[in-house]
Amino acid sequence: MNQHTFSQELFKKAPIVGIIRNLSLEEVKQILPVYREAGLTTVEITMNTPGAEEMIRYAVANESEGLNIGAGTVCTKEELEIALEAGAQFIVTPVINKKIIKHCVKKGIPVFPGGYTPTELYNAWSYGATMVKIYPATSLGPEYIKDLKAPLNHLKVLPTGGINLENMDQFLKAGADGLGIGSQLFNKKLIQEKDWAGLQAFFEKFVAKLHASQ
Repeated sequence: MNQHTFSQELFKKAPIVGIIRNLSLEEVKQILPVYREAGLTTVEITMNTPGAEEMIRYAVANESEGLNIGAGTVCTKEELEIALEAGAQFIVTPVINKKIIKHCVKKGIPVFPGGYTPTELYNAWSYGATMVKIYPATSLGPEYIKDLKAPLNHLKVLPTGGINLENMDQFLKAGADGLGIGSQLFNKKLIQEKDWAGLQAFFEKFVAKLHASQ
């Protein structure tokens, strides 16, 4: 398998997109092996993280065995070019940008654009999005996904924002096809204390919750 290709199979194994924002390259180097060991498979590095491009390059070169590595918070065509140039295997956007979606579709790169309303989400899907990111998901809650999927059951959705160990199973039960989780997953305290074993144990709780819900 080409290491630059997103694996749907890997994603299905653990349908969480871990969002790395504002961590250092040194921290990312420590976290990625622990993340994979815990059984997680997909990680996005946000483009507004200082040094994001270097982090994506490092991750793809050194850690792409068993991990999907993507770029998040891609808002412009310019950021998209930088992310793809660095080797990002999938793209996540916080907003619906038709040009970005179409460009990814043309290149065969999975794209998860972020929207809020049924119209936005349906439009993003019709442009060819792999999955639509519902952001911010907390204020809408799991019920929203259930309601959205009643008429639009073919939509694949990735709720993101405010999802944690306590509520993740409710989102999955409501019909989420995956979950985007950032600060609730990359526990700041454990990272600051460099407690990598503790972080792995923490990641494993999310994996256990996923398997219980599947």
